[in-house]
Amino acid sequence: MFGMKAVNNVVQKTICLILGGGAGTRLYPLTKDRSKPAVPIGGKYRLIDIPISNCLNSGLYRIFVLTQYNSASLNKHIKNSFHFDNFSNGFVDILAAEQTSNNMDWFQGTADAVRQSVRNFAYYDFDYILILSGDQLYQMDIEEMLNDHVEQGADVTIATIPVIASDATSFGIMKVNAEGKIDSFVEKPSLKELDKWSSEVPENLKAKGKIYLASMGIYVFSRPALRVLLNENPKAVDFGKELIPDSISRGMNVVSYAYEGYWTDIGDIKSFFEANIAMADDIPEFNMFDNENKIYTRPRLLPPAKFSGVTFTKAIVAEGSIVHAKLVENSLLGIRSRIGFGTIIKNTYIMGNDYFESLEDMSIPGTIPMGIGKDCYIENAIIDKHVRIGNNVLIRGNDKLHDEENEHFVIKKGIVVINKDAVIPDGTIIGYK
Repeated sequence: MFGMKAVNNVVQKTICLILGGGAGTRLYPLTKDRSKPAVPIGGKYRLIDIPISNCLNSGLYRIFVLTQYNSASLNKHIKNSFHFDNFSNGFVDILAAEQTSNNMDWFQGTADAVRQSVRNFAYYDFDYILILSGDQLYQMDIEEMLNDHVEQGADVTIATIPVIASDATSFGIMKVNAEGKIDSFVEKPSLKELDKWSSEVPENLKAKGKIYLASMGIYVFSRPALRVLLNENPKAVDFGKELIPDSISRGMNVVSYAYEGYWTDIGDIKSFFEANIAMADDIPEFNMFDNENKIYTRPRLLPPAKFSGVTFTKAIVAEGSIVHAKLVENSLLGIRSRIGFGTIIKNTYIMGNDYFESLEDMSIPGTIPMGIGKDCYIENAIIDKHVRIGNNVLIRGNDKLHDEENEHFVIKKGIVVINKDAVIPDGTIIGYK
């Protein structure tokens, strides 16, 4: 299925672990019935496709995904999406949290997830372990990071990204010297203590005020170093808060891999919304239209999208969509989206549907067809899958709105999120009038 890239010895000696994440409460209600990495993005992908695609594009074909919370849809997606030639050594395998005679607890954190899973991959031949998050948006040549790890003779390499002072308080910040070595680490420093946490960065970054190097939650461990850190810290549950500071205090060779490309942590509804809407820009920072950095996902045998009387301005429309709207502006329409005549869509991510509703089902008296009806106005919103929105409905997010939650929708930070499978009757008004 995948065009296999010629790999060097470092890549061949690396195993990748992608952490499936916990409950993802800040992304609720999108994580009500699915794990965070299974949340749909970009109209046709899921978040987990991003780290897996980064691995495949970098020549890494031995990938484990550690899952736990609401993982059924994630497991199904991985199983249906990533298949390798029978004569290759490539795989994307799922390692689910499980109780054992020695441990009756589920994963307690990132480090604990790796510790509990070691026995499932310990017999593989590898020298390096790559740890990735399942809920970040970026495009990175991971092979470069692995080569840098070897060239530096590192025990631990941490991918870092330059940030300004106002952002630095939300990350683990590294103090990095001119040689790229990490001397110290602090978790989410206050603005008052930031002065002593600046690092040596190129002049172009200094000019932008990006003098703080934040952890991206992407790590490379040499196998002996990870073994020591896990064995010597049997109760540690988190890499950033516990194992990384311990590796520095032990005098291990901990280095920074400075990344200057696009990267965002899908932390909450606002960041998720902004990251998706930004994909509709004329030249987006996260480029789905790239011959080299392809994004792999489940192949679907769907018809092309069909339009009638609609005006598009900065829009992405996935396959299988039927759009009769009046205007779609700065928005994403996911697979099998169905939009009625006269409807206006602005600054909205519509996730679409997993199946086509038949004409017979759509014509049943008293029912609202799946999709969005006629003469609606939808702005600053996220519409989850399988939603049924009637005619003349107003859904409008705005920063002036207070957070709100009910059976059919949630308002967070001014964004209206219509829940999966919600039914919104004709004439309903939700949000800012």
